[in-house]
Amino acid sequence: KAGERMFVDYAGLQMSYQDPATGEVRPAPVFVATLGASSATYTEAQATQTLPDWIGGHVRAFEYFGGVTEIIVPDNAKTGVTSACFYEPDLNPGYQDLARYYGAAVLPTRVRKPRDKAKVETGVQVVERWVLAPLRNRTFFSLEELNEAMAAKREELNLRVMDHLGKSRRELLDELDRPALRPLPELPYEPAEWK
Repeated sequence: KAGERMFVDYAGLQMSYQDPATGEVRPAPVFVATLGASSATYTEAQATQTLPDWIGGHVRAFEYFGGVTEIIVPDNAKTGVTSACFYEPDLNPGYQDLARYYGAAVLPTRVRKPRDKAKVETGVQVVERWVLAPLRNRTFFSLEELNEAMAAKREELNLRVMDHLGKSRRELLDELDRPALRPLPELPYEPAEWK
C-alpha cells in the first residue's frame, strides 16, 4: 500500500574512508531504507551502527522521501529492538521516541524470517550492486566525501528505469508513495539528550 511502510536495515557490505591525519582506515556501515510501494531507496554511510546513527538515518530517509510512512519495518537489530517478539517487541526507548515523534508504528520482522522485509533485502542487494560496487576501488578521506559520492550513485539508482515496470523508482515515488506519505513535522526529530 502506498505510503504505508518503510523497510530499514544495514547492508552486509561496508564502505570505508581514510583519516587524512592518521592514515587510519575506518569502516562505514551502510544504512538502507526502502519504501514498500515504489521501492524508492535511501542509503548513506554512517560512522557506527549505534542508536544516534540509526535514528539519524531514519530522520534523513524521511526527509529524502518527503514524508513519513505509517509503519517502519526494521529487522531485530539490537540498536532498535532490545527484545525480539512478533506480537510485543521491546523497542529501544530512543527508537520508540522517534516513532512517537513521527507518529509511525515500528513493526520489527520475525526472527530469521527475511521474507518479512523482502523489500529492504532486495533494496540492500540493489544498493550493493549499483551504489557500493562502483565506489569500491575509490579512496575517500572523510565520511562526508563518501556520502557525497554515494548520494550521486543513489540518485542514478532511483532514476534508472526498472525493466519490469517501465518506470523509475523516482517516478513511482512521485506517483504512489509521496502523495500518500504523511507530512514531516516542522522540526526534525532531535532527542533532548543529543542537543
